[in-house]
Amino acid sequence: MKKTLLASAVLGFLMATSAQAATVVGFKLGGDYWHADTSGTLADKGQPQQTFNYSSSAQGSYWIAVEHPLPFVPNLKIRENSLDQKGNMSGADFSFNGHDFTGNVTSYTDLSNTDFILYYELLDNDIVSFDLGAAYKLMNGSLRVQDPGHPEEKDVDSGIVMGYASAQVGMPGFGLFGFADLMLGVDESSVHDYAIGLGWEFDGLAVDTRVRVGYREFLFDVNNFSGISADTKFDGYFAGVEIIF
Repeated sequence: MKKTLLASAVLGFLMATSAQAATVVGFKLGGDYWHADTSGTLADKGQPQQTFNYSSSAQGSYWIAVEHPLPFVPNLKIRENSLDQKGNMSGADFSFNGHDFTGNVTSYTDLSNTDFILYYELLDNDIVSFDLGAAYKLMNGSLRVQDPGHPEEKDVDSGIVMGYASAQVGMPGFGLFGFADLMLGVDESSVHDYAIGLGWEFDGLAVDTRVRVGYREFLFDVNNFSGISADTKFDGYFAGVEIIF
């Protein structure tokens, strides 16, 4: 009898501890499918910008966020962004990475990056939420240019310090909300990454689910970044899902 009571007490304690932990620390997991148009130019540092013709293609993002109630300690979000596109040029006549390109040239623009975001929840209720913080966008892509017989490639692997803000306005009882996310470069002021859209939240017993649709734009306008210059934009509509537990 005592063993049964002890086991019941331990089980009750573990369940209570688990429930308390769930209210203390929250997690968000999500992903977006992004159908983006690509436009822009690229060049070696100090060289004339070259314009390539790009087509639309599928891009994607996925993320994890950890939120907690500890004062003065920021929440953390890590987001991986895949941005890879192929472009073409006819009648080319320029130099890239020490090689002269002429005629028909193909470019492979990979501006994939990882966002490390630290933020505070300044408002958090059923009607309005507002987060403010800072981010570091670590580029992990490359620029490759090739003609039929010769490729040249440069890594794009430096980082950008950015400001971060996120706002959401909801309609209690309907699950509908509007949102806007903004990242703006500090040391590279012409770089930004923003999204606006609508979402629907569905409450569950263990997890809540959000469905999101909207428009996103990433502008990468730099003069001397990892030895290259570029003015490239990815923009288009996206759809995604986020789960909260």
